[in-house]
Amino acid sequence: MVNRRGLRGGWRSGALLVAAVMSAPLLSAAPAAAVHGAMPGDFNGDGYRDAVLPAPGANIAGKAGAGAVVVLYGSKAGLSTSRRATITQNTAGVPGTAESNDGFGATTATADLNRDGYADLVVSAPYEDTTRGQDAGTVTVLWGSKSGLTSGTDLPATTAGRYYGLDVAALSAGPGVRTEVLAAGYEGAMRFRGPFSRSGTYGSADENRDTASVGSVTLGDFAHSGVPDEVVLTVRLSDISGGEVYINPVYGGAQQTGNGLIAATGDINGDGYTDLVVADPDEPDHAGADGALGGRVLLWYGSAHGIARDTKPVQLTQNTPGVPGTSEKEDNFGGALAVSDLNRDGLADIVVGSPLEDTGKRNAGQVTVIPGRRTGALGPDSYAFTQNTAGIPGADEAEDAFGTTVAVGDINKDGKPELFISAAEENNATGAVWVLAGGIDGPTAKGSSIITAPSVGFPQKDSTLLGGNGLLGVI
Repeated sequence: MVNRRGLRGGWRSGALLVAAVMSAPLLSAAPAAAVHGAMPGDFNGDGYRDAVLPAPGANIAGKAGAGAVVVLYGSKAGLSTSRRATITQNTAGVPGTAESNDGFGATTATADLNRDGYADLVVSAPYEDTTRGQDAGTVTVLWGSKSGLTSGTDLPATTAGRYYGLDVAALSAGPGVRTEVLAAGYEGAMRFRGPFSRSGTYGSADENRDTASVGSVTLGDFAHSGVPDEVVLTVRLSDISGGEVYINPVYGGAQQTGNGLIAATGDINGDGYTDLVVADPDEPDHAGADGALGGRVLLWYGSAHGIARDTKPVQLTQNTPGVPGTSEKEDNFGGALAVSDLNRDGLADIVVGSPLEDTGKRNAGQVTVIPGRRTGALGPDSYAFTQNTAGIPGADEAEDAFGTTVAVGDINKDGKPELFISAAEENNATGAVWVLAGGIDGPTAKGSSIITAPSVGFPQKDSTLLGGNGLLGVI
């Protein structure tokens, strides 16, 4: 693991930052956020976790694509669309104003930042115009309370730059510096450390522009040190599939093997050390280049020494023994990613979206679960869901992109986590989210339900993107 106290470059106070952007990625004209499905959190402190359904394409007060976030409150009976709160930049107490194409809700993350017992929600609007410039972007913390998410404060970027908030990550592992928010943008990444307060204060704010054009971020404690390690992935580069992967990022400090577009963390083998999972849905540009046909997932195991730069990751594809399906061109296996213990065996499982998988219909989409294992190769006992799976409402349709985003959380407090799966292109891109009930051995399609954009108050005929747009704008 890189010693963050002896870095060349790396994190530093934005007020002192003079470093130039060093890398030369192949940037897209219209960047897309690397959306993770936000983990459900107990925002109102009633003991039940609440589901987060972003709708970054929602029209608000006549402003197209201003964006919104819907919170469905958990209960013993599960979720009901009638028990919801819709939060926009026009909501009282939330900074800013809903404007066309802000994309509020493009990325979200959940953690109890001020450690008051209520979960808080971090929300970005990466296309917001600010005094820093056009499409400068904003990141906002919506603070939990007995009444739910009722107020918010901004986490400001230090310097001018575009698309701040392309991705966000949050982790509350303890007081002070053990609680952290990490935000991606085209100028690099911003790190905020605790203590946080609902008045908007925080312990420190540092910027890293040595690793430029960051598209995805995550946090995890790979050496069990008590302090989060930062992971940033650059946007897609011209000579590799996906972008470079940096752990505790510094210029020139990318992992020597492996790349991707989105990352998540969890203890896959139950050894007490957090592991890093990176999804690389791209395919190699030419034979022998890094990447895999149909996409792949890479796994670096944590250890007492963290994760070294020369550590070679484990590669998982749909050709891995035990993993359903077959690696096929443009499946985009790894187009969505979550890591969580679905069957309560103490091991984190890998949830992989393949939103452009053909399942009888072109780009209908699929979600695959790869269970964690203490020993032996990963892959055995893996299973998959599509809209053709018995018990799942609806049916496969071309271009639905089932598996655009995935998330996990127990919302009825029965100890069996639910699995949330979105399809951004469902119903003319208004989007939909499926809730698969938790079972003894993991989520089950039996009794699953679907939440559509109209059912949570969005009447527009297209482009609501309920559940988020994931990597669809990239892949």
